[in-house]
Amino acid sequence: MPRPIHFEIQAADPARAIKFYETVLGWTFHKWDGPMPYWMVTTGADAEPGINGGLHPRMGPMPTDGQAVIAFVCTVGVDSVDAYVARVGEAGGKICVPKMPIPGIGWLAYANDTEGNIFGLMQPDPAAK
Repeated sequence: MPRPIHFEIQAADPARAIKFYETVLGWTFHKWDGPMPYWMVTTGADAEPGINGGLHPRMGPMPTDGQAVIAFVCTVGVDSVDAYVARVGEAGGKICVPKMPIPGIGWLAYANDTEGNIFGLMQPDPAAK
């Protein structure tokens, strides 16, 4: 069955977005040596579960507040949703759905990065209620 193998982040200001993800999640970025502006994103060691991705300038107009989100949301595994919620705010992002339990699974919150993109933060915790 097909599984995600790559993700892409669109950014109005790629440098600002790179700084956000470096600060909040510790991801690393390197500029692709191709014909368009594109940065490869490394999210962790190849031996760990997960995928790597890319970042590029946003194509088309940016949605405004109040519009529906049309996206394929990626959720990032973290060891403490509370700690990462704080990091999001400190790095200029915002929490759009506060921490909530997913019973028997863990704790989940959704955030917007500095570019308005939404992503999830999930802390595994089988005791969550």
